[in-house]
Amino acid sequence: MRDPYAILGLAPGADAAAIKAAYRKLAKQHHPDAQGTEANPRAQARFQEVTAAYNLLKDDAARARYDAFGREAPRPEAAGSPFTEAAFSTGAQQDGPRDDLFSELFSGLRGAGRRVFRARGDDQTYRLSVTFIEAAQGTKRRLTLSGGKTLDVRIPAGIEDGQQIRLRGQGGEGHGGAAAGDALILVTVEPHEWFRRDGLDIHLTVPMSLPEAVLGAKIEVETVSGPVAVSIPPGSNTGLQLRLKGRGIAPEGAAEAGDQYVRLELVLPPEPDDALRDFAAGWAAGRSHDPRHEN
Repeated sequence: MRDPYAILGLAPGADAAAIKAAYRKLAKQHHPDAQGTEANPRAQARFQEVTAAYNLLKDDAARARYDAFGREAPRPEAAGSPFTEAAFSTGAQQDGPRDDLFSELFSGLRGAGRRVFRARGDDQTYRLSVTFIEAAQGTKRRLTLSGGKTLDVRIPAGIEDGQQIRLRGQGGEGHGGAAAGDALILVTVEPHEWFRRDGLDIHLTVPMSLPEAVLGAKIEVETVSGPVAVSIPPGSNTGLQLRLKGRGIAPEGAAEAGDQYVRLELVLPPEPDDALRDFAAGWAAGRSHDPRHEN
């Protein structure tokens, strides 16, 4: 064996503390448990060499003899010394109990190895499309996860387009006993033919006939929770907005719901109407009403 001090990277005559520190560093670097499942043969040989050098120098008496005689130190049968041939053997060849320092290091390396393979599972993202009414009122939809597993997903009332639902533990499987990842459900809300959402409020345009606009009327108006009766005031113009309190979006757990705003729009008959034309002509005679010049 070459010079044990050189093996440990020390100057000749280094003290016990320096020897112990050098061994700790080198053994941790070259121990087979730190090299993965298939140890590097060169690293393993280096580890054995470092261990043999440490076994030689850790004993004060053996180190003193080596400092005095080098490789020619007296054999135990000649001098009765505790310095034995085992000092020159590799760590793998020793049959006695391991040094406390080595045991501590070995335990630490094993623990580190276990931590390397412990990892939380991956999050997995899915897309789910719901109708405008389903998003407003809440619903349940069945979703097929990776691996073929099916799950009923509860869509909370009031969810908005682009919001995400997190299902804890429904993602990828964890490693080494770690927790599974989550399933992330990205919700897409389909646009509605009539309704438009603004925060918690709903906006809707409702057509009205000329008689309804002039005389007033009670009509049926759709809301996200079903139809309701609405009164059109006499003399209503296009653009008049009626507020239906509490008929907007009602999210789960919210103290109050939004409102629905109904915008009235005057719509004349699609076909020419002689009676209506004659009435308008007679009504306009002698009047100077000009809506484009009103304040």
